[in-house]
Amino acid sequence: MHGYRKSIGRRGLLALTAALAATAVAAPVASAGPSPPFQPDAPGAPPASPASPASPAGVVRSLERAAHPLRSTDPGGSTADLRALDAMVGGAAVVGLGEATHGSHEFFAMKHRVFQYLVEKRGFTTFALEMSWSAGLRIDEYLQGGPGDPRRIARETLAGSPWEREEFVRLIGWMREHNSRHPDRRVHFMGDDLGAPKLGDHIFERVLSSVGTTSPEALPRLEELYAGLRPFDDIFAHLRKPLSERRENAAQAQEALDLVAGHQGAGDEDYAWTVQHARNIARTFAFATVDLADPASVTAAERLRDQAMADNVLWWQRRTGHRMLLSAHNGHVGYLSAHPDMYPRTQGAVLRDRLGRDYAAIGLTFAGGSFLTKDASLDGDWKPVTVPAARPGMHEHTLDRVGYRDFYLDLRAAPAEARAWLNRPRPVYDAGSTFTPDPLPALAIGRAYDVLVHLHRVRAADRL
Repeated sequence: MHGYRKSIGRRGLLALTAALAATAVAAPVASAGPSPPFQPDAPGAPPASPASPASPAGVVRSLERAAHPLRSTDPGGSTADLRALDAMVGGAAVVGLGEATHGSHEFFAMKHRVFQYLVEKRGFTTFALEMSWSAGLRIDEYLQGGPGDPRRIARETLAGSPWEREEFVRLIGWMREHNSRHPDRRVHFMGDDLGAPKLGDHIFERVLSSVGTTSPEALPRLEELYAGLRPFDDIFAHLRKPLSERRENAAQAQEALDLVAGHQGAGDEDYAWTVQHARNIARTFAFATVDLADPASVTAAERLRDQAMADNVLWWQRRTGHRMLLSAHNGHVGYLSAHPDMYPRTQGAVLRDRLGRDYAAIGLTFAGGSFLTKDASLDGDWKPVTVPAARPGMHEHTLDRVGYRDFYLDLRAAPAEARAWLNRPRPVYDAGSTFTPDPLPALAIGRAYDVLVHLHRVRAADRL
């Protein structure tokens, strides 16, 4: 997850909470460019960077020529307004669809709508979410006919996260119904993240069961290595252990991965999945060796995490051949983060380097409204926060002057005047588990994404 706090006294611990399921990271102000103090009652504020030669009015006219209006963010009804998205997505095997906040109804609903469109019109088959690999497996088991119902599955797998919302219950329900109606064109769900806040004991059992069947001579040593690592049900409790102990655990998890990879039969389908499960376990423990007192260690851990998320997506796509919609924060699906000191190389940047034109990044912005966030990353419940209309100087203020309430555009094909404007770092709304409005981070939107969806207003996502 993505987020930041102005205070850096607990920087390391808060950064850890970006690790995965329902947490966010503490980070200082992005170095992409200075941003002025946030003044809700002020009529305006200076831009984050020197003025562009283009006039704001000219930029707006340029954006309007490239913009395609959105009928709605909610799924259902006509999809004629999404047809222009076909050319923007093109033949991409993976499409990243971001969110500027982790708790807005319109962002979550839009992901359902776009995925449904891509499934029905473009043959997409996997929805990937910024959540733990093992929890994603549990959701997919349900989609393929396992027991339960969408609400129960959401509570089991998304509890405590910003995605424990009605919008994701509806998405899971639609995916299950699609599979019932189209058993020959089944859709899948994957979690592309590391194992936090927990791995779940079933992931260890899957590896042990597979090795016990195919390489029983390796099983005793594997059981010995995993015995001290399981259960892994609370990453925060694990992080309270001495660093030396956590490093030893990571070494054991890596030895287990090496053992599994060396004893299974190459080319076997079960082998590939078993190694992937063991890899997720090893990388989770490697991430958990972060030294919370060392900012460089925290940044390195976040770099490992984005690399791991990208690797998981690449593994899934190449193993299955599926076309995938990847759902995560803007700062993970895009090519730049609003917090580059904490996220020096994003998941999106890795995917672009590995896939080229087979990856497309779609960013989502909004000009005001409400979303869910918390007072502190580690404590409390998600509650609504409201921000006023974007002020002059923010990217969203200019975008919101376009003549459509909600719209999308291909940034790569936008007129030069619009591209020049959007390629300069300016303040943006960007929230993770926590939100600090002063100062806002800066981002060059035009360089961060291939496609942009801009919404006039958002509201808080619906609680279960």
